[in-house]
Amino acid sequence: MSRKIVVFLGSFLIWAVAGAAEVELRDDQPGSYTVQKGDTLWDIAGRFLTRPWQWPEIWQSNPQIPNPHLIYPGNVIALSFKDGRPILGVSDGNNALGENGALSQANRNIKLSPTIRESRHSDSVEPIPLDAIEQFLTRPRVISEDELDGAAYIVGSQDEHLTFGRGSRVYVRALGQPETNKFTIFRQGNAYRDPDTQETLGYEAEHVGDALAERFGDPATVHIVSANKEIMKGDRLLPQAVDQTPEFVPHAPVGEVDAKIISVMNGFSQVSQHQVVVLNRGGSDGLEPGHVLTIYQDGEVIEDVLGSDLANRDIRAAHLRAEQENTSGVGRMLAGLANDVRSADRNLRSIVGTPQEGGSSVTVQLPPERAGELMVFRSFDKVSYGLVMNTQRTVHINDHARNPD
Repeated sequence: MSRKIVVFLGSFLIWAVAGAAEVELRDDQPGSYTVQKGDTLWDIAGRFLTRPWQWPEIWQSNPQIPNPHLIYPGNVIALSFKDGRPILGVSDGNNALGENGALSQANRNIKLSPTIRESRHSDSVEPIPLDAIEQFLTRPRVISEDELDGAAYIVGSQDEHLTFGRGSRVYVRALGQPETNKFTIFRQGNAYRDPDTQETLGYEAEHVGDALAERFGDPATVHIVSANKEIMKGDRLLPQAVDQTPEFVPHAPVGEVDAKIISVMNGFSQVSQHQVVVLNRGGSDGLEPGHVLTIYQDGEVIEDVLGSDLANRDIRAAHLRAEQENTSGVGRMLAGLANDVRSADRNLRSIVGTPQEGGSSVTVQLPPERAGELMVFRSFDKVSYGLVMNTQRTVHINDHARNPD
């Protein structure tokens, strides 16, 4: 990894949004847990809580210790209670556990003495697997059609090559006079479209290289300093995003969210844990980094065999009554048949489901099923990037992402 991102647990000490679900402990919570190398805060919290993202609500640190929010492999995380409320904190490892697996009454208030410990920041436990999202924090990115049309573009080079690589000097138009001389070179990728409205939400900016401007003007002279693939005429440039340290605070959205997974990074159609997905909702819809969403799969539409049987029986009965009325000379065959069929269809719809065209097959929409959880880590105007934190079943494109349950 080219850059180690350090995210402090202190960012997790913010109380969750008002109205969030009550904290629930797992029935099999261990009472205490020794942190292992490779653990994340989400993983550790998942050993104690049914909703791991609620970690910030019950974490307690000692303010007398420098950087009390950092935890390391070898630390013991223990569950205790204060005024009946569960609390997780760093234990000294010598506290007795009660019958329920929590700290005994005598040891519920843990006093930690200041100690000196030399350790690199990179040794501390990360809140989520940052390796999985590092490349997506500054690139790739989502751009609008207006941004695409206004972006600078490569027109060629002095030696008239068709493609360019690291070390090449190229000429760029529409670069203007930006505040930085560092640029990202990108190529227009796939369009992100809303699956329901077919609205174009933006375009993937496929990162192909990086460059430094040597001379501004029209055209400007740009030196390509890195290339992921061959760079071509027509590829575009944007000022390089500032490399910032993200601080993710997991919390529930304030408003109602009903998003859909519209793409999976790296081209997979099925999604597993710690993969990055694209949602069809973004900042304009209230989504922001740290928002936790539950993934749901729509229930399948299946045939109700018994209901179909009943439908066919009612239709046959209607035909039989119509024939009897016709042979008795009542003269109401057509009207009676139509009324009976309509009545049978109405009754069936209200009891067993919706008959398909023709009335001979009844189908039932099964309820949605919980498939996992994700956390938004980057949002744009109309789309967001989310990291799938866990799955209970295979996740697919077009699955829903809604407010956490």
